[in-house]
Amino acid sequence: MAKYEQIADALRQSIRAGQLQPGERLPAEDKLAAQYRTSVPTLQRALSELAAEGLIDKRHGVGTFVRKPRQRVERNNARHQWEKDRARQPEAERQKTGSTEHDTGLEVTDLAFRAEYRDAEANEDLASVFGVPVGTRLLERIYRTNSVDEEAPFALVHSYLVHEVVAGNPDLLNAANEPWPGGTQNQLHTVGIELDRIEERITARPPTVEEAEELGIKKGVSVFLLRKISTDIDDRVVEVSDVTLSGDRTELVFTTPLKRW
Repeated sequence: MAKYEQIADALRQSIRAGQLQPGERLPAEDKLAAQYRTSVPTLQRALSELAAEGLIDKRHGVGTFVRKPRQRVERNNARHQWEKDRARQPEAERQKTGSTEHDTGLEVTDLAFRAEYRDAEANEDLASVFGVPVGTRLLERIYRTNSVDEEAPFALVHSYLVHEVVAGNPDLLNAANEPWPGGTQNQLHTVGIELDRIEERITARPPTVEEAEELGIKKGVSVFLLRKISTDIDDRVVEVSDVTLSGDRTELVFTTPLKRW
């Protein structure tokens, strides 16, 4: 292990063990370099590693501080059955919690939610997934949810519905009705749609400049790109959702029950 990696690991363990507290200022770089018996450039390389992991913040002209941990998100595949089980519950029950609360452990009052709806046309990609002609009218829904203690949202979400499929309930076309109690599965239930399965395809890449800025991502952190395809009991794709998740705060958990011999 290189010297800078050894230093980064030592500081990382001190942060995770609570020996260095969130908001605490680290010693000056020359003092840290002397403490670890290394050069300042080597020490700076170690600090850059920790900054990329989101463990520290380097503030120009002020110093280096232990970063307050970002709210973690655990997204598991059981969330979809959980949402389906709630879809037909009374509204009072559905209003108590939602999928973001399920993934973060936060309460409704801990969250700030924003939704924007707009008309869109199916490009070749979306038309192929939905099985509709290119140019078909879609409803695009853009969601951002963040902890009230943080500015950056947990994810960048673009959800697409075929307009004529949901237009039977005008309430589904109005962003003012968000956050919708019971989420998308309840929305689809209001127009007689029951989901049969949800497929999620996940890739990873470096963020764009715009994604990094909006998600509050430090240099070196990747994003997960998750495409969620919802298919109803008539084998028809009824929703496609593209979700961009920050790699430094998101854990994807998949549990697959196996049949016994």
